[in-house]
Amino acid sequence: MTQKEAGGWAIGVDVGGTKVAAGFVDAHGEIHQHTRVPMNSHGTAEEGLAAVTSAIDELLKLGPDKNSAARRIGICAPGPLDPHTGIVLNPPNVTCWRNYPLAAEIARRYDGSVKLENDAKSAGLAEALWGAGHGYRNVFYTCIGTGIGAGILFDGRIYHGRTGSADEAGHMVIDYHGPLCGCGKKGCIEALASGTAIARKARARLSEASGRKSVMLELVGGKIDAVTSEIVDRAYAAGDSLAREILLDTVEVITIWLGNIVDLLEPDVIIIGGGVATMLNPFFGKIREQLPAWSLNKRCLEIPMVLARYGAESGIAGGAALCMVPGAA
Repeated sequence: MTQKEAGGWAIGVDVGGTKVAAGFVDAHGEIHQHTRVPMNSHGTAEEGLAAVTSAIDELLKLGPDKNSAARRIGICAPGPLDPHTGIVLNPPNVTCWRNYPLAAEIARRYDGSVKLENDAKSAGLAEALWGAGHGYRNVFYTCIGTGIGAGILFDGRIYHGRTGSADEAGHMVIDYHGPLCGCGKKGCIEALASGTAIARKARARLSEASGRKSVMLELVGGKIDAVTSEIVDRAYAAGDSLAREILLDTVEVITIWLGNIVDLLEPDVIIIGGGVATMLNPFFGKIREQLPAWSLNKRCLEIPMVLARYGAESGIAGGAALCMVPGAA
């Protein structure tokens, strides 16, 4: 089957708070070339748009034989946004755009079809189409990184809800007495188990246990404020007991959260992506061991829990996936 017969190429664009990445993606989900440019997310709307067009223009120079792909562009960006109108509403980490018609602006410049979707939902679509969710009807995808995003796929299609704002699963409250989340609520799973939360917890534990030795302190030269989730991971790998305690605490709240997800959705598969997911991979067995205690569904262990196929390039793959599935966004 030729690429043309299989659906051809699409351009996937990943808009983040500090960068815009773009890549050519074929009908099998393979990324062939990609570019990355800085993003001024707190500048003007025009500066934000310029970053997106710069990434696309640089990509087109890399693959002049794929210029027809410019007619199909999928963009994944932080929400809130409206996938039906292609308007970026008011993302807290990309303040340059407020009620901004990003899809229309890109379509006008490249004379083609442009789709816009939430970044986690797009990544979930790519996993369902080409990745760890391929072959499953109903998929729950979560990206655990700096924050926690999620996507629900029913029969290979993104579940949007009434207005397109469904599936803020990262803001399900696990402990209403817990820490304040960036969304304004207390005790969201994002405030308890994201990379940001792990780092905050580690700094607090180190401050409380000032006499306790830890590899984490050695790695940052004694500067507690410099501890990140990556430092916790490295310390755990070196056998640090405090780092292990922090990760086990994180595993426990993630297990509670996933028990709620199972009881609400009973998906065919749970896919976990993002940097923290890689860190927690050694604990997947622990999550499965504890899951029956936090799920009413006693067949919960029949649901596979797997790592995502796409890592740092999940946004590129997710953007392109929007162009490959009719009615995806």
